[in-house]
Amino acid sequence: MSSVLLCAVDRAIGVTQLDDTVYVVCLSSSTIARFNTTTHQRLTDIRVKGMSNPQDIAACAHTARLYVADLDAVCVWRVSPIGADIKRWLTWSPLDTFSPSALSVTSSRLLVTSLRDNQLRQFDTAGGDERRRVGLPDHMWPMHAVESPTGTFIVAHRNAQLDQWQVSEVNTEGQLLRQFSGSLHWPKHIAIDSQGHILVADSGSRRILLLDAQLALRRVIVDRHQLNDQQPHHLCYLCYVEQSGQLLIGFSHSDSVAVFDVLQR
Repeated sequence: MSSVLLCAVDRAIGVTQLDDTVYVVCLSSSTIARFNTTTHQRLTDIRVKGMSNPQDIAACAHTARLYVADLDAVCVWRVSPIGADIKRWLTWSPLDTFSPSALSVTSSRLLVTSLRDNQLRQFDTAGGDERRRVGLPDHMWPMHAVESPTGTFIVAHRNAQLDQWQVSEVNTEGQLLRQFSGSLHWPKHIAIDSQGHILVADSGSRRILLLDAQLALRRVIVDRHQLNDQQPHHLCYLCYVEQSGQLLIGFSHSDSVAVFDVLQR
């Protein structure tokens, strides 16, 4: 499997792609770094005044906007691709147990995950109207979640009852449908394609897994040797670009983003 270094950044914590540009947010930074996907040239950064501790970034092709979870500001920022339009878009009280830490976008819906709350919240990416709240079982401590093509939710989480890491599917009521454990160790970030295939950044095991729509393991698509023994966790990230079959993976120790071609399953 071929890979190429896309960019080097300082303390990167989230990545997404919109059209021909990759956007990266960094820990305790007020800027969004931009890179051209073809030339890898760094473009002008977007400065988000008031952003202090970004945790994740997601892009919506439907609205042509970026969404950034800011832990300290307890909000989600909505940003245009070149930064001409920046809004403090979704906000919560600092006293609220729900604080945005991880994001994913499906079509015109933004799914927000909080590390401090057993709940997922979904919003319309255009107007910001809340569409759904999904209460998770008390033992499920979510790290990241995505909506499946069938309208269920795939959650990477810690199972406090069993003291193990899992990837689970729940329905809109938060009821458990199926699970995958498979000796996972800190699965911090996941991605999903239009067929329901799930990519899991299994951080502690230093590998990227491919699961089918039934949460059965199909194969390891990137192993620790291909990752040069780096650790793909959410202090880094992964972003799957289905149209090109490319997977963007961030590494915490080398502060870089690499592109892997995973089109053939």
